[in-house]
Amino acid sequence: MHLKEGCSLLLKVRKPPISFVLNTNPFFDLKQESESNLTVVKEYDVLKRLKHERDITVALEYFKSVANSKAFKHTPLTYQKMIEKLGQESEMDGVQYLLQQMKLEGISCSEDLFISVINSYRRAGVAEQALKTFYRMQDFGCRSTVKIYNHLLDALLNENKFQMINPLYNNMKKDGMEPNLFTYNILLKALCKNNRVDGAHRLLMEVSNKGCSPDAVSYTTIISALCKLGKVKEARELSMGFTPIVPVYNALINGVCREFEIKEAFHLVDEMVSKGISPNVITYTTIINALCEMGDVDLSLVVLAQMFVRGCSPNIHTFSSLIKGFFWKGRVYEALDVWSRMVGEGCEPNIVAYNTLIHGLCSNGNLDIAVSVSNQMGGNGCSPNVTTYSTLIDGFAKAGNLEGASDTWNKMITHGCHPNVVTYTCMVDVLCRNSMFNQAQLLIENMALENCPPNTVTFNTFIKGLCGNGRVDWAIEVFDEMGKYGCLPNVTTYNELLDGLFRHSNFTEGFGLVTEMEKRGIELNLVTYNTIINGLCCAGMVEEALQHLGKMLVKGIKPDAITYNTIIYAYCKQGKARTAIQLMGGGMTAGEWRPDLITYTSLIYGLCEWSHLEAAMVFLLKMLNGGLSPNVVTWNVLVRCLFSKMGYLVPVPLLDSILDNG
Repeated sequence: MHLKEGCSLLLKVRKPPISFVLNTNPFFDLKQESESNLTVVKEYDVLKRLKHERDITVALEYFKSVANSKAFKHTPLTYQKMIEKLGQESEMDGVQYLLQQMKLEGISCSEDLFISVINSYRRAGVAEQALKTFYRMQDFGCRSTVKIYNHLLDALLNENKFQMINPLYNNMKKDGMEPNLFTYNILLKALCKNNRVDGAHRLLMEVSNKGCSPDAVSYTTIISALCKLGKVKEARELSMGFTPIVPVYNALINGVCREFEIKEAFHLVDEMVSKGISPNVITYTTIINALCEMGDVDLSLVVLAQMFVRGCSPNIHTFSSLIKGFFWKGRVYEALDVWSRMVGEGCEPNIVAYNTLIHGLCSNGNLDIAVSVSNQMGGNGCSPNVTTYSTLIDGFAKAGNLEGASDTWNKMITHGCHPNVVTYTCMVDVLCRNSMFNQAQLLIENMALENCPPNTVTFNTFIKGLCGNGRVDWAIEVFDEMGKYGCLPNVTTYNELLDGLFRHSNFTEGFGLVTEMEKRGIELNLVTYNTIINGLCCAGMVEEALQHLGKMLVKGIKPDAITYNTIIYAYCKQGKARTAIQLMGGGMTAGEWRPDLITYTSLIYGLCEWSHLEAAMVFLLKMLNGGLSPNVVTWNVLVRCLFSKMGYLVPVPLLDSILDNG
């Protein structure tokens, strides 16, 4: 791998702790003492200085200097302001130190100060520490209140600490505190986030029975949860029991859009308008995003026009959905035009928008433009992140461009951006595509050393590269070593190995892997069966392949075009065109698939090989009547057959190779 000399992975270094020690020495400097006696500092001035000081170190130095003088004695408010500033920087050691200092000075914590401490722990992502501090609250001269309990419950909910929420709620009731609507809304969110929507619904009824009327947040929480679980009908029925608001409608629209029921989404928008409720940018963006995912980007433009007519301006998410939709359809020019319009509308691109643009450009082979966009990001106040670099490396990997991928890697390291498992996996991919398997293995080993262990996708990428290069024995060794890195093989891992084994007619080991899959409880999927069927057909074992087709059907796995085309072509190669035609008819009758270009070309080839030119012409007409245009392979088969009938000698095309590559 062409890494620049001196470039290595940069690990984030923990910033040095700030010194929090306040001077408790009674012998002050005489000069400092005389100066401090001259001016008495007021609480208002200290608060103002702390509030406007952006540098936390400078703020703390000022706080200490005031504390170590005789000009001012800190008050509950100045302590609270300093604790809030430390909490915003997640300097929790400093927060704890100041709490202890308050305790020593006999200053009690107020409700607001303690809530500030809880919120600081929440911001730092350590809600359990907030809980521990809460149980020591009396040491700081503060009594628990409903408001404090609510903030603590919310902090636990933020980190999905569901097992701690219920005991704390029970403790709250034991303390004789009556939960309020804010408490109940937190519990509703906790139940919904834990997929216990039925329990949330019961709690909602309980709240109503207690005379505490649920609000818009209560209903929106449950309706959103129901829609995410696909229970849109139940959500719709629940919404009938109160006057819906915009967030509720947005949740319902999001639910129907998840099921791609666009007509129902439009119906809900019309219902909103008829009730005098104005759809907002979230409403329209949800529908636009669903339409773009369905590939109907033109209709999404109609929705965009409707937004403008109703005085609703699109935001960055609206434009990003449109850009993604155009790229998905391969309409690069129009995607770039939307980008230009977005910038022209004064909508500043964020990192998500830039990554959407770069991903779309890479997916459509416009790597040079993608690199140019990434180079401009920093100048526009939005530096590339690990997703940006991973997307570029993946684009270069798919193009087989090792130099481009390596340059991007080097740029990422130089800018202090640490690669994640996705970035590493993309580099493994590009190395495999360039047959640099030793380097790929070294990179995987390096991942563990850099505290970024490989995952199953990483190993699947490596195994696929090895199998595609005929290095199946090496791939099996890698497969056996996955457990050493704490990775379990999935169905994709087995499919890649099966493909490599069956390509080399190693059926014994291949079917041994199938048995192992079944023992491990890994379900064989469509790709697994297609891989097995293709391997058997390539070996001329068509009847065995047909048996696996039967197994698929019994398991409820629907065969696709690849399944049928593989078996049909194998029958045609054996001169069993009639059987192939029967199989095609059976698949069509069952409504499982429709014959495509490959199907008809295989049948025409099979009939021509056995001098059934008239029958071949019948299928050519069926093909044309079905709206399919013959390609060069189809015409080569027919021309060869015609010349053969007329007695001319012509070179025999490598039909097997042509048809195999489709």
